[in-house]
Amino acid sequence: MSLRSELEKFPFMTVSRKIKKANSLIPRNLQWVLYIAALLLSDALMTFFAFWLAYNFRFVTFVEYFDQTASVSFATYSFLLYSMPFLWLAIFSVNGLYARDNLLGGTQEYSKLFRSASEGFLLIVIAGFLGPSLVIARGWLLMAWMFTFIFSAFARFWLRRLVYALRKQGFFLTPAVIVGANQEGRWLAEQLLKWETSGLHLVGFVDKKTPATFPLFHDLVSLGTVEQLGEIIERYNIGEVILASSAISTRDYLLEIFRKYGISDKVNIRMSSGLYEILTTGLTVNEFAYVPLVYVNKVRLTGSDTILKFLLDYVLTLGSLLVLLPLLLVLAILVKLSSPGPIIHKRRVMGLNGKQFYAYKFRTMVVNGDEVLAKYPELQEELAHNHKLKNDPRVTRIGAFMRKYSLDELPQLFNVLKREMSLVGPRMISPEEVAMYKQFDMNLLTVLPGLTGVWQVSGRSDVSYEERVRLDMYYIRNWSIWLDLQLLFQTIPAVLKSRGAY
Repeated sequence: MSLRSELEKFPFMTVSRKIKKANSLIPRNLQWVLYIAALLLSDALMTFFAFWLAYNFRFVTFVEYFDQTASVSFATYSFLLYSMPFLWLAIFSVNGLYARDNLLGGTQEYSKLFRSASEGFLLIVIAGFLGPSLVIARGWLLMAWMFTFIFSAFARFWLRRLVYALRKQGFFLTPAVIVGANQEGRWLAEQLLKWETSGLHLVGFVDKKTPATFPLFHDLVSLGTVEQLGEIIERYNIGEVILASSAISTRDYLLEIFRKYGISDKVNIRMSSGLYEILTTGLTVNEFAYVPLVYVNKVRLTGSDTILKFLLDYVLTLGSLLVLLPLLLVLAILVKLSSPGPIIHKRRVMGLNGKQFYAYKFRTMVVNGDEVLAKYPELQEELAHNHKLKNDPRVTRIGAFMRKYSLDELPQLFNVLKREMSLVGPRMISPEEVAMYKQFDMNLLTVLPGLTGVWQVSGRSDVSYEERVRLDMYYIRNWSIWLDLQLLFQTIPAVLKSRGAY
């Protein structure tokens, strides 16, 4: 039986056939050309609509709420109205919003969009300052700035959802291989397989130690050796070659791969850092005596990122406490009346840089919980494995209600004010759980644990422990202020549905 026939049995070939069919209808490069053209059109229309709506709000609909003497005719603003979309498109282009590497990749695109809209806003402010004859109404400009970001982000959001749907049919997918089937290569494969919207279709591994067609990991196979990489690229139309650097035993192999494919316009070469366990903290390159040296950051967030997260935490936490104070008092009384014991339960957990602290929660269990649990050996085993019990006999009636809607965690807002926690972050864990994060334990302690996070909006306790680890690592690696805002918005429906809460 031929190698091709052997490989036909594996699941990756089904997706490969979809990709081949999609590319026969519309070539891969043309797919991206059409998508970028759609972005250009939507950005132009959304920007025009934003400035038009800002004018109507400022000078027509809500004119009575502004300075009446500053009313300006539509003709005065017509030049700005028709020229601004071109300026915005130019700014978007300069900031890489039409570059493939910046598209369809999480919240980074929206971050660049916000920065671009802000730069356009500042350019108009500067133009108004330098040109006294250019009269700019501040209310109009502020609304235009806000609307251009909101409308453009909204259009891009739905265009992105269209691409995600098309990827299930084989469009916008790039076949990829990982060179190296060692532990690092398999970690890379696991991350790529879990991220279904990445746009990469992982075909298999290229590994010199394993024979072709041999299943290695999650039905991924060895396609051949490094010497056969060129043949593999041609046979499977590979567009991305990912090098697990720790699997490349000699420098000659690495140089040979870069020499052959490093400047090719048909395939991209990407290389892992070889420091996969500490990637989440970020790397900085500094020069000493003209020698570039890589510095590993001790924490994930630095500089302006720290300030943004601090402001988000404090503004929302203080506002939430003012609104929720009556509810907190009612819950405290109900806990006290439900069973003897303290109102607040203090759980010792891991914090930033391994510093331990007590996380506050409303008590949801009876105080003699150990005695109650001793009657159920099977539940003790389940607790040791999952650190959670679905049907926990120790939980009080009011405790079960509070857990269902995460009300028991509201006192952790005070942990946020003490800078022991953040509103959004990885799930907090006890010192005993650190070992379960294996090679990722160091990463977990580079950011503050969160009151909510990716795990909270993804099913909570219904998610396996391995999946919780992966979700935490995804958050740490991909943090941005936009991701925090997205998760905060997603937390409300997740809590109301109470899926996985126990």
